[in-house]
Amino acid sequence: MRRRVVQSTLAVVVVALALLGVPLAVAGVVTASAMEQRDVDRVASTVGAAVERRLESGEPVTVSVLDRLPEDAYAVVRVNGVVAVQQGEPQSRPVQAEFQSATTSVYVEQSGIALLATQIRVVLLVLIASVVAVAAAVVLGVFQARRFAEPLDDLAARARRLGAGDTRGSFPRYEIAEVDEVARALDTSAGRVASMLAAERQFAADASHQLRTPLTALSMRLEEILASDDQQAVREEAAIALGQVERLSGVVDDLLAASRESRSGSAVPVEVDEVLTQQLAEWAPAFGAAERPVRLEGQRRLRAVTSPGGLAQVVATLLENSLMHGAGRTTVSTRLMGVWVVVEVTDEGPGVPPELGSRVFERAVSGTSSTGLGLALARDLAEADGGRLELVRQRPPVFALFLGVAPGPADVAAAAPVAAGAGASPASRRARPVEGARRRPPQPAAAPRGQATGERSASGASSGATAGKTQRR
Repeated sequence: MRRRVVQSTLAVVVVALALLGVPLAVAGVVTASAMEQRDVDRVASTVGAAVERRLESGEPVTVSVLDRLPEDAYAVVRVNGVVAVQQGEPQSRPVQAEFQSATTSVYVEQSGIALLATQIRVVLLVLIASVVAVAAAVVLGVFQARRFAEPLDDLAARARRLGAGDTRGSFPRYEIAEVDEVARALDTSAGRVASMLAAERQFAADASHQLRTPLTALSMRLEEILASDDQQAVREEAAIALGQVERLSGVVDDLLAASRESRSGSAVPVEVDEVLTQQLAEWAPAFGAAERPVRLEGQRRLRAVTSPGGLAQVVATLLENSLMHGAGRTTVSTRLMGVWVVVEVTDEGPGVPPELGSRVFERAVSGTSSTGLGLALARDLAEADGGRLELVRQRPPVFALFLGVAPGPADVAAAAPVAAGAGASPASRRARPVEGARRRPPQPAAAPRGQATGERSASGASSGATAGKTQRR
């Protein structure tokens, strides 16, 4: 960056010198020549006037009329065509002038060496000024480069510490608007990272505390089962152990729900259009390389409660999934459904195989050779912000992301399709509700788990055993 700042400053100065310095030098040379010519014209006129006065008074014309000429000048005075006075020798490359009257002719030459010297001095002055300007530009460029680069270096070092988990302190301000804006954004990120780290540490501490006693009891129960030879006693102990496992699972669910609630504090009102437009701009080159159009349509100016990073990651996962496994045109549409903002991603590909269905959100489940983690992580991110990610139709595939509506103005307008590839639809087209979306309304991520936990808490040992067997399947 330092080199670029210095180079840009030098480029500006060089251009300015080319536009101003060269014309200035030319103007100086021309001006010096004009001044020298004016001086010679004045000398010739003065000599001619002196000769005229002598002729009028009847005095002889002598060499004294040439007293005002420089010693190295050449002059010839003619009266009625006859040379009356002559001084010096003809000059090489002279500056010449001539005075004419009815009876008198005066011809004067001065050496051009003095004029050339003056012109050279003018050009040298312009060159010296140019060199001084370039040197000043270098000094100013280095100063500006250091002024701009030092805050960025400081921000980079602090950002590296933030990446290493050091969230202490805030980023300083540098009185440079753009750099200060980056510092404010990093301060916000540092606060979120600190909150997330605190939540993770709290989760680890809670998990360690809450799971230690049930695990100890379960271990003792299993030891009793191993030590017993009575089948009836073994079955009873196993049923009790299964109940303990079920209660342990409930504890884990409660901890996860509490952790999710703490993470959902990072959700803020987000302009959905901005995130979607940014994601389509990032993915447009990849879709263009695959010769597949991708577009955005639906209602505009929708605001949802989510985290900008989480929404961007979910949409990026769905676009990547469509690019890798889909075909034809990919459409990202937005609409308002009750208290939910719905973001749908669909394409014209073969869709999800019937044998997979909703299992596409399970980890390590994939219809191809991919890892099968993308959609699972995307659903986790959606649920962490209080939303839901669903496969609402298998063929052609339609993935719907449900997000809570953020409070704000309710005016929404029909969106003109934003084409990132060939084949964009006309601006008047609106996104239609996807078939099946209303039959599967989104549910808060923690609600089913809380219900299941309550049912498990109210059930006896036998129901716990049945639930445990079902869970293992």
